[in-house]
Amino acid sequence: MEEKKTHFETEVIHAGYRSDEHLGSLVPPLYQTSTFIFANAEQGERRFAGEEEGFIYSRLGNPTVKILEERMALLEKGEASLAFSSGMAAVSAVLVALTKTGDHILCSQGVYGCTFGLLTLFKEKYRIDHDFSAMDSRETLEKDIRPNTSCIYIETPINPTMKLVDLEMAANVAKKKGIPVVVDNTFCSPYLQNPISHGCDIVIHSATKYICGHGDVIAGLVIGKNGMIQRISRTTQKDIGGTISPFDAWLLLRGLKTLPVRMDRQSENAAKLFSFLKSHPKISSIYYPGDPECSDYPIMKKQMKQPGALIAFSVEGTKETAQMFMNQLKLIKIAVSLGEVQTLIQHPATMTHSVVPKEERSKMGIGDNMLRLSVGLEAWEDLMEDLDQALVKI
Repeated sequence: MEEKKTHFETEVIHAGYRSDEHLGSLVPPLYQTSTFIFANAEQGERRFAGEEEGFIYSRLGNPTVKILEERMALLEKGEASLAFSSGMAAVSAVLVALTKTGDHILCSQGVYGCTFGLLTLFKEKYRIDHDFSAMDSRETLEKDIRPNTSCIYIETPINPTMKLVDLEMAANVAKKKGIPVVVDNTFCSPYLQNPISHGCDIVIHSATKYICGHGDVIAGLVIGKNGMIQRISRTTQKDIGGTISPFDAWLLLRGLKTLPVRMDRQSENAAKLFSFLKSHPKISSIYYPGDPECSDYPIMKKQMKQPGALIAFSVEGTKETAQMFMNQLKLIKIAVSLGEVQTLIQHPATMTHSVVPKEERSKMGIGDNMLRLSVGLEAWEDLMEDLDQALVKI
């Protein structure tokens, strides 16, 4: 008899956990231990040889972390998952596992500033090259792939320009050439977008953001097929060691339970703030996947459940104008990161993407007067009033 599938809102609370395996505890227990005791020397030998399942040392696996990994694999439609100590630990583990000296990484037209820094390090120290592609059509993507391209790395929506990449198109092109597609799905969470369902191979999250949702964890996640996840686990995760702590995994399990409720409210708030900002005379341009006038709107409708809770916009003026506007805000907090219950605003050119040279930022579409707004759970009326009073003063 086929097992009945449950909805996302149910799986995000129950998947990967059986209370009868943990003394009936309603909440997954926190196994705050560095190592595990073997019944005898022979059992230790078997576990190290991979002949017996069981825990050895928390860098190699932990019961609390395992619950999180199993839950995330199911939510992202993957076969297995790995949890890391940060989003960048996850990104670096994947890219190290997929590349070698002389290889090439093809990236979407814009990536997170620290990802850009990692790509630069790869190029300078290990001769692993990279290029940025608009990926706006099959022809563009095919043209930009090189014979030595070892992976395609995509952010969608792209940070911070909110541009979208058609994941199904990218996956179809890549599969014909045998190239894995890696997608940073941080901006959407598995609630709004599932890249694996569109043919992509590996999904990455900075779990610090929507997965946690409360601003108290730094963590990363990788989801994919069993073979690839085992490859990463046995090499870059084990030997570089960027593994998550059991307590942080426990906090992520707690945060995940409210992910659908939070994202519904945040997305609803963002849609209302977008309508206000789009018509404001002091906003020169606005970038939001839910804008029907945006050329990427059909892609959003195709692969995202909702447009999400992030808006980028440019104010009329200069960098100083943008900073003046930020300094006038009272309720909205100036801080990097996103996906928190609080609404946050940041200036990409001088903050998250300051490591990217100005010329490259311009190519990515990041101007000095651009701001990125991560919409939280506050009453949208209060957020709109705060934005309005700050705009009046510039």
